Amino acid sequence: MNIREIDHITLTVSDIARSERFYHEVFDMPILIDAPFAGVRAGKQRIYFVTPDQQPQFAPAQATTGSIALSVVAKNPMEEIVNHLKSYFIEIIDDPKTRQGTHGDVQSLLIKDPDGNLIEIANY
Repeated sequence: MNIREIDHITLTVSDIARSERFYHEVFDMPILIDAPFAGVRAGKQRIYFVTPDQQPQFAPAQATTGSIALSVVAKNPMEEIVNHLKSYFIEIIDDPKTRQGTHGDVQSLLIKDPDGNLIEIANY
């Protein structure tokens, strides 16, 4: 088997509309229309949102909010990313620094979404 990429991830969230709004407004990810679940498009991938009480037929053993850590890659310079987050009053929980990304060193910072999921915003 040769895996090429991740197709989608599903986040368990407490409020689907709030999560769609956060990911759409803060990250400019388009809201999905005609998809099996509510969610957003993240580049070529999708992020679906489900609530703890509305899990799909096949779900993780422990579907809890705030249990995911993910990294997204932005094209913007890090200074623009910081200013953008500040304009939305998003708390930066770890300032930009060099970290190891999939394709080498990245400059990245850490924030949390409304459910406490950890999000690394990286810039190669």
